[in-house]
Amino acid sequence: MSYSSTLTSKGQVTVPQEVRTRLGLKRGDLVEFVIEGDRTVIRPARGAPNPFQAYVGALGTFPGGIHEINKWVDELRDGGRSNA
Repeated sequence: MSYSSTLTSKGQVTVPQEVRTRLGLKRGDLVEFVIEGDRTVIRPARGAPNPFQAYVGALGTFPGGIHEINKWVDELRDGGRSNA
């Protein structure tokens, strides 16, 4: 199936209702245009990539795991004072 729309002088187009419904688009949603070889695809915009994702695992694992990390954080919070 094919749909068409007219480009305005501002470079805007109206996305046909059936296409908006199929893509789950509503007012204010962002769309992205992806060039794939000789075709261009319109799709709902994906969320911004997490800028920290590239660093996940960079420090390796902490010896002792999460329990040792929590113990260390607790010690930092109470200034080294023991609650015992």
